[in-house]
Amino acid sequence: MKLAKATISPPLDPNRIRQDFPILHQTVNGHPLVYLDNAATTQKPTAVIEAIVQYYEQYNSNVHRGAHHLSAKATEAYEQARTTVAGFIHARSEAEINFTRGTTESINLVAQTYGRRFISKGDHILISAMEHHSNIVPWQMLCEEKQAQLQVIPVDDTGALIMEEFEKQLSEKTKFVAVTYVSNALGTVNPVKEIIKLAHQAGAVVLLDAAQAVQHFALDVQELDCDFLCFSGHKLYGPTGIGVLYGKEKLLEQMPPWQGGGEMIKEVTFQKTTYNDIPYKFEAGTPHIEGAIGLAAAINYLTSIGLDTIYNYEHELLHFATALLNDIDGLRIIGTAPQKAPVISFLLENVHPFDAGTLLNTLGIAIRTGHHCCQPLMQRMQIDGTCRASLAFYNTKEEMQKLAEGIKKVKNMF
Repeated sequence: MKLAKATISPPLDPNRIRQDFPILHQTVNGHPLVYLDNAATTQKPTAVIEAIVQYYEQYNSNVHRGAHHLSAKATEAYEQARTTVAGFIHARSEAEINFTRGTTESINLVAQTYGRRFISKGDHILISAMEHHSNIVPWQMLCEEKQAQLQVIPVDDTGALIMEEFEKQLSEKTKFVAVTYVSNALGTVNPVKEIIKLAHQAGAVVLLDAAQAVQHFALDVQELDCDFLCFSGHKLYGPTGIGVLYGKEKLLEQMPPWQGGGEMIKEVTFQKTTYNDIPYKFEAGTPHIEGAIGLAAAINYLTSIGLDTIYNYEHELLHFATALLNDIDGLRIIGTAPQKAPVISFLLENVHPFDAGTLLNTLGIAIRTGHHCCQPLMQRMQIDGTCRASLAFYNTKEEMQKLAEGIKKVKNMF
């Protein structure tokens, strides 16, 4: 299995890294915690926790409107966070960075603004068969409202997109393509650059769900040429309740606001309201100030380690863990696409995933079980759900061995 690309970078010492994550140093059911549910949410380094505490202890205030010292300091930190995000994904300007509550809200925002304005009866919207529910339901709702048609790019038995079918589905009716960069359920890394190029040739606009990509390897929205990209802070070692919607400036300018009130206005009278410039047009109400500050701290922390260093280490760990699990009789890995991020979904013969997850928890091992909010993908693979071990750069080879030994113990109990 391979990840999206290979790079040369300094080696990473996970034991040194683990010192930065206080939550990892605890026991669960009498065993050292082995946290392998990173696709659901990642743990937070001290740098992020301290940034949030510092905000509340030293300059807690609302942003943009106050004339006093604390408000000015909070506003400066909030806007600096926007600059940090823009630099992290190589946006052209801070105006292209909109803070949201997370990936789900970002996708809904695009569907309910861009979609409502530019999608019409008979238009086609393309998604893939491996999408998370958050990148399915908003488009279904839009299609029902606008009488547009939702089309699905199929996947093969390994969990890879069938690109030939994608090309066949593209037509002059295709107005929007929304695909995930990395599958949260299988770890498949999609060929998004090719998808974007082909979609643009057909005249379609493209949204990338990068919720499972942004924490594993570096992203460059200008190089990708995606029109929209979204991710959540809590999957990037930052706080919950904060997310990012990147959009090309020319598209954001054409979109109507989504919610009314707060900083999204320029002037309000009872006769008419004029709206603020981007990105404020899409940030109604008091924003998640400490969330943005914490997200910036997470980005600075990851940048100090290096995304290439993280990528190479996680790639090595994925190979190591995959080999260990493949040696277990009765274990079947679901999702074996050629390009994978560090996610291993598996089934144990004659063992329900929930039972496996519960028993592993008694050994202090935290994995995810179920359909991972991807019910259509599970139906395609003809299964109800999986056990999912999703890895991060603070996980170790010793933890992978504990996982394998734990799975063997579970297997022997049935």
